[in-house]
Amino acid sequence: MDKSNKLQLFQEQKIRTHWDETEEKWYFSIVDIVEILTEQKDYQGARNYWKVLKHRLLKEGNETVTNCNRLKMLSADGKMRMTDIADTKDILRLIQSIPSKKAEPFKQWLAQVGKERLDEIENPELAQERMKEIYEQKGYPKDWIDKRLRGIAIRQNLTDEWKERGIKEHRDYAILTAEISKATFGMTPSEYKEFKNIPEKSKINLRDNMDDLELIFTMLGERVTTEISKKEKPDTFYKNKSVAKRGGKVAGNARRNTEKELGRSVVSDKNNLIDNGKLKIDNE
Repeated sequence: MDKSNKLQLFQEQKIRTHWDETEEKWYFSIVDIVEILTEQKDYQGARNYWKVLKHRLLKEGNETVTNCNRLKMLSADGKMRMTDIADTKDILRLIQSIPSKKAEPFKQWLAQVGKERLDEIENPELAQERMKEIYEQKGYPKDWIDKRLRGIAIRQNLTDEWKERGIKEHRDYAILTAEISKATFGMTPSEYKEFKNIPEKSKINLRDNMDDLELIFTMLGERVTTEISKKEKPDTFYKNKSVAKRGGKVAGNARRNTEKELGRSVVSDKNNLIDNGKLKIDNE
């Protein structure tokens, strides 16, 4: 979607936000969003509207209210006061509960996304086609897209294998992924993003900023890890961690041999979303 076509729900109005380093996601002030959507004259009016809406949603068993947290944020009077906050997912659900002309474009978009997901459940090939179209719209070359989609399939196979081995927590997936990346490239994903100058507080995908060779060695490390795991069936987290390191080491050795032949490093500091004029950062 071009910048000119992006949904400008909140336009220039300010919403208080908080970045959670541990969860790596943004939280937003619910009252600020309610104030904008309902076009309240003042903050107190928005608070009262949210209080009534929250009570109704609780009676309906809506999980949005259950999931919302409270955090001290700077108020208009200059003081830090506790306020309800929610992440992107719950904010989108909240928007659907508020009658507002400003929210209508988002409601239409959510309905369309829901339809597309149902279609993809019936025909999984549609998901791959949709993803291919998104990358094409961003300006990626077709041969790169083919590798990227293949890498996604290999990654999915790996996470399915980890689930079979009892790995459930997001944190554990991140640790195992970091082991593969460290053994393959000498950097964890977070270090790699810093090396490529990808903004820390963003959801920009590291792999969307890799070139062909970087993608190939990423796939190799994850595929070998999957094969070792299927063969040895590690039954503890630490055994899975060892397997991840060994899988990454195979890819790391292949990378170093390739670098000797090419006379240059395979690891690139190029950030496609910044360096390539054809590509656009989604949250611009």
